[in-house]
Amino acid sequence: QVQLVESGGGLVQAGGSLRLSCAVSGPTLSRYTVGWFRQAPGKEREFVAYVTWSGRSTYYADSAKGRFTISRDNAVALQMNSLKPEDTAVYYCAAAAVRFGSANRDSYSSWGQGTQVTVSS
Repeated sequence: QVQLVESGGGLVQAGGSLRLSCAVSGPTLSRYTVGWFRQAPGKEREFVAYVTWSGRSTYYADSAKGRFTISRDNAVALQMNSLKPEDTAVYYCAAAAVRFGSANRDSYSSWGQGTQVTVSS
């Protein structure tokens, strides 16, 4: 069973930056993809970005391209720059037992508890 623990959320002004981190543990992680998702009040949970465990492949939602960067070393990080009020949400990291990546929420079977990101205007 893969376990994930997020950290790094908080309150930031529009245009600012935050760095989220996801500590991942479990067996055979080389077979996994780790993704970030977010859920705003009253909205469905949506895909933000993923990175394969090898680190060779990353993919971003259109809303994240050019502003967010996902990376993996000892943890999976999501660097968020040029934040906007519409980025306000609870951010979750999740693991999918797919080696080559997936943006499909249904592929992800293990989830962290989430961390709140609030961007003020």
